[in-house]
Amino acid sequence: MESAGAVAAFFDLDKTIIASSSALAFSKPLLRQGLINRRAALRSAYAQLMFSLAGADEQTTERLRAQISALCAGWDVAQVRAVVEETLHDVVDPLVYAEAAELIEKHKADGHDVIILSATGQEVVAPVADMLGATHAVATRMEIVDGRYSGEVEFYCYGQEKANAARKLAAERGYDLDTCFAYSDSSTDIPLLETVGNPFAVNPDKLLRKVATERGWPILTFSRPVTLRSRIPQSTAAAVVLGVGVGAAAAVGATWYGVRRRKRENRNG
Repeated sequence: MESAGAVAAFFDLDKTIIASSSALAFSKPLLRQGLINRRAALRSAYAQLMFSLAGADEQTTERLRAQISALCAGWDVAQVRAVVEETLHDVVDPLVYAEAAELIEKHKADGHDVIILSATGQEVVAPVADMLGATHAVATRMEIVDGRYSGEVEFYCYGQEKANAARKLAAERGYDLDTCFAYSDSSTDIPLLETVGNPFAVNPDKLLRKVATERGWPILTFSRPVTLRSRIPQSTAAAVVLGVGVGAAAAVGATWYGVRRRKRENRNG
């Protein structure tokens, strides 16, 4: 049982710990392995570009969530894991910000729990959290029926739900939220940042930068992606499998194109 007054540091994942998004990086290995065609790879790049330009506002994120849910209906989870686990570690590892890795290590050295809260799917967030040495992770969970995604979202770790998850963990583990920390790049995480006594805006979007400036929240700039294995020797090359979440939206669409195409080819063959 955790003692009262324990401290946690809550981290968003995409663009806070990981530079940009892993979606673009997934296109190349999937294309090389013949799982998607060039058109799907270009679609993935375009979708991620639009997501980056639009920012992670609520309307954009909700639209992507709905698209992901529709795309994933019927998706064979085991098949996707088998495809992605061979390349995901190499994709994610070099995208980790050196500043984020150092900050995580500092919190751990100070005796703080490190919690990752992400709208990305649990299948990717949990292994990445393990790689980073985080204490716990809370992420979006897609419903799985008979080994396939049903197209329904069991829990969407986004916006107010992230703040709710932080409060729930605080109640369970005895965290004193007034002394806890939170880090995010997105204005959609303002409810989470408001929940703790030490909020930080990391590479903030326009709205979050405005709010952080008005409220006196520190603004951090992370700009040095580094290979995680060179920063955290104890981390292992554990297999990391694809999550179904906002941060991987373009990769989800691209992979689904490949799965559908291969099924059609098998039927026609």
